[in-house]
Amino acid sequence: MKLGIVGAGAVGAAVTIAACMRGVARDIVLIDKDAARATGVATDARYGAALCATDITAGTYGDLAGASLVVLTAGINEKAGGATNRNDPLGRLRLLSTNAGVFEDIVPQVVAAAPSATLLVVTNPPEPLVDITRRLAGHDRVLSTSTFLDSLRFRFHLAKYFGVDPMSVDANVIGEHGTFSVFLWSSAQIGGVPLVELLADRGIPFDEFRAAIEQEVRFANISIIEGIGASQYGIGMVVSRVAECILRDERAVLPVGSHQTRYGVTLSLPSIVGRAGVERVLWPKLSEEEQRGVLASAERLAGVAQQLAGAA
Repeated sequence: MKLGIVGAGAVGAAVTIAACMRGVARDIVLIDKDAARATGVATDARYGAALCATDITAGTYGDLAGASLVVLTAGINEKAGGATNRNDPLGRLRLLSTNAGVFEDIVPQVVAAAPSATLLVVTNPPEPLVDITRRLAGHDRVLSTSTFLDSLRFRFHLAKYFGVDPMSVDANVIGEHGTFSVFLWSSAQIGGVPLVELLADRGIPFDEFRAAIEQEVRFANISIIEGIGASQYGIGMVVSRVAECILRDERAVLPVGSHQTRYGVTLSLPSIVGRAGVERVLWPKLSEEEQRGVLASAERLAGVAQQLAGAA
């Protein structure tokens, strides 16, 4: 199987390494507007890839021919785009106008070269970029990593507090990969036991605990950027896992983004992921507060999309 990666920056490079280490694809093709950068990343990774039976090359859009999946990581990142202010209500949406322009350029070229490929959007903000990609691609085989990484961060911090393996935590973040993400506290469980019961048993005030955990998760990316300049390794591993599900047609359930007709925008929800991307969304049971949160997220994304369309 062939995997294409458009964008050889920090995230694209991390995806390359993670995909190689997991043995996701036999062939990985890297494309970047800076051809020398793509060549450098591919060459560096290629020497280690001899241990993984993966062929990594740099190329042009034409080299995407035959790719089953193309990962889109191109665009301006949070640091360069000025989206690292914890008090900025726009958050990652601040990057939309610039990155929409990038996608207007790259998506038609990707589709021309690999018309049958599924497209995985990683660039921020992922939800509105899925809708832009769907329009440009002319098909629905488009999804985004969205809140998958947020959900893993949520599970990690819950597991750390309770002293368990994160694999034992069942908890999701849905909606948007941003300021208005919705934490599903009502259904969060550890080993099948509702989290609210575990907190009550320990005499832990729920509101204080919730505020602390959500603060850690919502702004994890900014803390990482302050330390190393880019949030790249976690998302690299997440992309690799989603790619694995698509290329192997696993039909695993992951919290990823796809277009939701009832809201008219892309939202991240637990979804069955297979060869064609999101094959079915599994709507979780939500509390009234969580339902309001999803609606607020959808309305916010719709408003931003309308503003962008008006400025076009």
